[in-house]
Amino acid sequence: MYAYIVGKVDTFGDGYLVVEAAGVGYLLNVSNYTVSKLGRAGQTVKVYTYLAVREDDMSLYGFWSEEEKQMFLRLITVSGVGPKMAIGILSAADVSTLATSIVSGDTKTLAKVKGIGKKTAERIVVELKESIGEDGASFLSAGSMGGAALESDTMIEEALEVLTTLGVSRTDAYTLVAAARKDAKTVNDLVMTVLKRLDK
Repeated sequence: MYAYIVGKVDTFGDGYLVVEAAGVGYLLNVSNYTVSKLGRAGQTVKVYTYLAVREDDMSLYGFWSEEEKQMFLRLITVSGVGPKMAIGILSAADVSTLATSIVSGDTKTLAKVKGIGKKTAERIVVELKESIGEDGASFLSAGSMGGAALESDTMIEEALEVLTTLGVSRTDAYTLVAAARKDAKTVNDLVMTVLKRLDK
């Protein structure tokens, strides 16, 4: 129903933002990460949104980036993970770190999130590992913004293409690129670092 809202931040706090747009104050349930990015009173912001509708409740959820929203939408497809739990997960780690944990099968990190037990963490990994691995470049670049984000996204995508052409599975390539991307300045650096790790 709502793709995004553009307006001024009225108030904010732990897990919420109130954004005023066209004279209406929208109460948005958000991750602490989104609060850290957008939580400044009077600032004009663009918040991506999702409307959760139940028989007895309608709640609006907000996200500072399209990638955070996409991760939220993936999480709520997992059995036992509702919108509130998904926001809790997104509060515990940024999108890039979370995606890397899921693709690498790091259930221990996921299980540390409040409200998530070992079984739920395992379900998240099993149900999302493949799809997040396929869309790895966008999630890996989620912590960046502006021109740097575009450049990083292109470099990651090109590295993933080279590695899959060389026979590395997309999911494995994603995990390895995620671990190596901070130290690499070019596609070649990224690919060579990953290949060295594969040889070990």
